[in-house]
Amino acid sequence: MTPRHIFYLHGFASSPKSTKVGYFSDRLWEHGINLRCPDFNQPDFSSLTITRMLGQLAAELVSLADDGITLIGSSLGGTLAILAAGRFPRQVDRLVLLAPAVMFAKPGHHLLPPERVEEWRRRGALPFFHYADNVERDLAFAFYEDSLQYDAFNVAFGQPALIFQGLRDLSVDYRTVEAFAKTRPNATLSLVEDDHQLLASLPRIWNDVQPFLGLTE
Repeated sequence: MTPRHIFYLHGFASSPKSTKVGYFSDRLWEHGINLRCPDFNQPDFSSLTITRMLGQLAAELVSLADDGITLIGSSLGGTLAILAAGRFPRQVDRLVLLAPAVMFAKPGHHLLPPERVEEWRRRGALPFFHYADNVERDLAFAFYEDSLQYDAFNVAFGQPALIFQGLRDLSVDYRTVEAFAKTRPNATLSLVEDDHQLLASLPRIWNDVQPFLGLTE
C-alpha cells in the first residue's frame, strides 16, 4: 500500500533544506507525494530538546488523524522516528532510518566528551556548529538533561523498518546499529560503504525504498 503521508525528520543542526530532504522530496513528488519535513530549529535552536521535537511531530501526526504514515529519519531524526514509532503505533506505519543515532544519550555516546559536558553544565549553554546555517549557534544544557530520559536503542516497535548505515560513519558506529537491528525481525539493515551523510549511497537507498513504500517507476 502506498503511504498517504511521508515525513522526513532531519538530524541535529540540520534543516528541511538539507541535501537528503531535497533528494527524497524530488523523487516522491514524481509519485504525487508531498514530503513533509518539520523544522526542529523552530522557534529557536537554543531551546531545542528531544521532548520538543517529539511534541512538534506528535502535533502533526494528530492533525492528520490518519494511519499509514511513513517516517524517514536521519541521524538524530532517526532516533526521533524510533521513539515516535513506539509512541504512536497506530499512526506510524513504517520507518526508513538513515544512520540512526540509536546510541544517543547513552554513556560515552553523546554530542560531547564528559569534560565538555561538565563545561556545558557550568556555562548553561555551548556553541555548536549549525550545518544548515553554516555558523555556530548556542544550545542550552537543557538539551542534554532532557535527552537522558530517552533510550531509542531499547524502544519496542513492531512496524517494518529499513535501516541504512555507513561503514565509514564517524558519528554513528555501524556495530551499534547492527546490534540494534539484530534483535528486531521487523528491521532490515543495509551496510553501505559510505560516511555519516550517506550522500553517495542515495541512489542505492532510493532503489530499496521504492518497493518498501509500494512505489513503482
